[in-house]
Amino acid sequence: MSSLTKRASLLAAAGALTVGTLAACSNTSDDSMRGMDHNATPMSSSTSGATTGSSSDAARQGDVMFAQMMIPHHEQAIEMADIALSKSSASSEVDALATEIKKAQDPEITTMREWLTSWGAPTSAPTGMDHGSGMMSETDMEELKSAEGKSFDQMWITMMISHHKGAVSMAEQVLTTTENPEVEQMAKAIIKAQKSEIATMEDLL
Repeated sequence: MSSLTKRASLLAAAGALTVGTLAACSNTSDDSMRGMDHNATPMSSSTSGATTGSSSDAARQGDVMFAQMMIPHHEQAIEMADIALSKSSASSEVDALATEIKKAQDPEITTMREWLTSWGAPTSAPTGMDHGSGMMSETDMEELKSAEGKSFDQMWITMMISHHKGAVSMAEQVLTTTENPEVEQMAKAIIKAQKSEIATMEDLL
């Protein structure tokens, strides 16, 4: 056999070997990729479950913080309402608003305390926690107690508008995180009632 013929035979054999190897690699690669399919149901389910669990934990933490902050916020609104109801010089409009606020927020405080107890969380906010925007300082409350007549009405309304806006803000915030229908229902009720009262008070000013 000539050297040229031998060379041709060797090249043909090498080509056949290369094709066989590539085919084997291709089959192995396909099998491996099937095992790594990121759209397969088990992987998707596992990921979804982990996300849901994390989301639920965050939602519950948001619910707890909402209740712990809203309770003292409501308590101060009721204190302001009691101050107005104790003032013979307060206008009938302020008196009516104070009565309405106390009637709505007293039961909500009771409900939120029951939630916290059922969740195994403290019914009072942790030391140092901000009780939410719109809260009045001790000095504000003392000035309110000292005011009379029209000055009292104007001060009370101005303070209560700010207080209500803080509550609305907290309620809107918890709606972005909660997965609890009862928390959602109360937050929406707070937003609806207090926005209506804000509009009434702004008209009075």
